[in-house]
Amino acid sequence: MTIESSPPAKEVLEAQRVHWDVNFSRKPDMFGGDASAPALEAVELFKREGKSNLLELGGGQGRDTLFFAHEGFQVTVVDYSQAGVEAISAKAQSAGLRGGITPLHHDVRQPLPFGKNCFDCCYSHMLFCMALTTTELERLSDEVRRVLKPGGLHVYTVRHTGDAHYGTGIHRGEDMYEVGGFIVHFFSAEKIRQLARGCEIVSINGFEEGGLPRKLFRVTLRKKG
Repeated sequence: MTIESSPPAKEVLEAQRVHWDVNFSRKPDMFGGDASAPALEAVELFKREGKSNLLELGGGQGRDTLFFAHEGFQVTVVDYSQAGVEAISAKAQSAGLRGGITPLHHDVRQPLPFGKNCFDCCYSHMLFCMALTTTELERLSDEVRRVLKPGGLHVYTVRHTGDAHYGTGIHRGEDMYEVGGFIVHFFSAEKIRQLARGCEIVSINGFEEGGLPRKLFRVTLRKKG
């Protein structure tokens, strides 16, 4: 059963930006250099459907970003950590992929800086389970739907309420808990359905990642119309 309460104080959420910047600056490959398992699966799906123009939300230090570009996708990647954006730019330059990657410093709590029906597909790995309130997640979901072309695919991953860290650490409101300095918004299947308005839910698949292991959902949506 999920726990819902009032949203956390704004200053608590804002502090996460500094926390991510510090960690990205200190750890150049915080999550490793290899592409994540969800990115490997997303590439296969996007290629089968002939998608090529990709928006990545919360690219971190670029491990999935560079993989997508290596696979021939035109990638626009946004992150609210300046350190993360700089890391992606440097890695893209070093790998000779600057032509295939457009990194942008942007806070996804604000409207996405793109026109309507711009992208074939959108991907994010654990961006939706960052320190974002349900209201902010609803707005972001609407924005993703706006910038996707009709029939466009949206693949995202989130830690869910069956994860070992759910309900531990400092409760920060709604289904958010701070563990080790990082705030995580844990998802239920109900929340996924709530955020899917205007889209067909293609699949919700559970998987595990990391040493805990973290328990996640991989969500695939298709924009209607």
